[in-house]
Amino acid sequence: MTLEETPNPATDNPLLDLAYEPFLENLGDDYYDIVTAADFPLHRLRFRNDDLLAKIGLNPATVRDDDLIEAFGQFRGVRPFLALRYHGYQFGEYNPQLGDGRGFIYGQLRGTDGKLYDLGTKGSGRTPYSRTADGRLTLKGGVREVLAGEMLHRMGVRTSRCLTVIETGEQLWRGDEPSPTRSCVMVRLSESHIRFGTFERLHYLGRKDLIAKLLDRAIAQYYPEVDRANADPVVPYAPGDRPSSTEKYILFYAELVKRVAKLAAQWMAAGFCHAVLNTDNMAITGESFDYGPYAFIPRYDPQFTAAYFDYFGRYSYGNQAPICRWNLQMLQVPLRAIADSQEMDAALEPFYDDYNREYRRLMLAKLGFAEGFPEEAGTELVKTTIALLQQTDVGYHEFFWQIRKQFDRNWWEDITQVLPNFSDEEIVTHWRHCYYHLLQFISVDERETMTERLTRYNPETVIVRPEIEAIWEPIALHDNWDPFYHLLKRIQR
Repeated sequence: MTLEETPNPATDNPLLDLAYEPFLENLGDDYYDIVTAADFPLHRLRFRNDDLLAKIGLNPATVRDDDLIEAFGQFRGVRPFLALRYHGYQFGEYNPQLGDGRGFIYGQLRGTDGKLYDLGTKGSGRTPYSRTADGRLTLKGGVREVLAGEMLHRMGVRTSRCLTVIETGEQLWRGDEPSPTRSCVMVRLSESHIRFGTFERLHYLGRKDLIAKLLDRAIAQYYPEVDRANADPVVPYAPGDRPSSTEKYILFYAELVKRVAKLAAQWMAAGFCHAVLNTDNMAITGESFDYGPYAFIPRYDPQFTAAYFDYFGRYSYGNQAPICRWNLQMLQVPLRAIADSQEMDAALEPFYDDYNREYRRLMLAKLGFAEGFPEEAGTELVKTTIALLQQTDVGYHEFFWQIRKQFDRNWWEDITQVLPNFSDEEIVTHWRHCYYHLLQFISVDERETMTERLTRYNPETVIVRPEIEAIWEPIALHDNWDPFYHLLKRIQR
């Protein structure tokens, strides 16, 4: 019986009976260290994501809180826990002293959609990469990451999401806090924890063989459409006409460029500033994850910076697309060992075209529109919307919420009815004309879809910083979690 066929021992905990797969484990210990979890004095479940339990094939009604604590607080596991090794460019400087310092891969399993997902921990204890850190996570950090994942998911961003947050009873001292703070351990579900920095470490070590092995396995698992060794049978290739391995790597890189460009556009349209876009925080699946000092912008400001330690605005809101492209360019360095540099440059070239196309689509969707009108008219409306947001005092999310709230069929008939309570500044008047002009391309039958689109892309609640602080204060002072749970319901609604 092979490792893949080894069954999990039967238990009365459905989380331990899941069909965990050893994809990362089978790569070998050149890529990770086997670690153990910390022992915690307390295990109090503060958050469970029933939506994700259903996604991994479980009926939430059959999963007890104690089951979640046993698996993700006491860390009874069915496979080894793997702390992944990686390096990365942090604020533009290469750092070889990285790796999973306060987390590990608990396990990997298939979702109901057939995809392989990682269960990754945060705050689960020290590893060989913790260095002087304690390997812990503050409770506030866990709460913030829950909110980030759920908010971004609601807004259509490709994101990891938290499955559980368990308070652990330890008191943590942090440099930016005047007194000790509470601790927690978090488990998130994501498509992959393989990072750009995973390949950068292998290049640093001069291990071309490990780069090729990792990329071959990653393509087969996460990019089956470009894995010509296991090509989809519907793809018509003649027996002698399959692309070479090098060409396969270029196809992977080109698809990654497209995914990252779209992800950056999703952040921008959502008004989200990730804050720390180091290469060790970029996943090779093109998924957003690992949220630290993020923020949703209160007003449109390209210079808005979420992290207090980002002194020069490297990871400002408006710089996210250029930084993502730079990170992709840095990924070429390790990949040059197995792929052609000029071909990768050519694959990177469409980045801004892909980004601008997706950003335009998403911004028009926030305004209620799909495609089906002259491109220049849609482009002009998006440009005018950005100009309006920059030149007026209106909040970024409030502006789109007001469109959703006030949207009316009279807008087609009378331009003065388009956001009638808004100001009469010149830029607002110009915006009304652009919006009214685009409305004339929308048929009567399509008008209902505009309302649906405005609802989908413009949630009533967006968690700007004051709202997060407002729900954290009752937790910190009175252990009152009701505002947190109410906020989650508002986001998910």
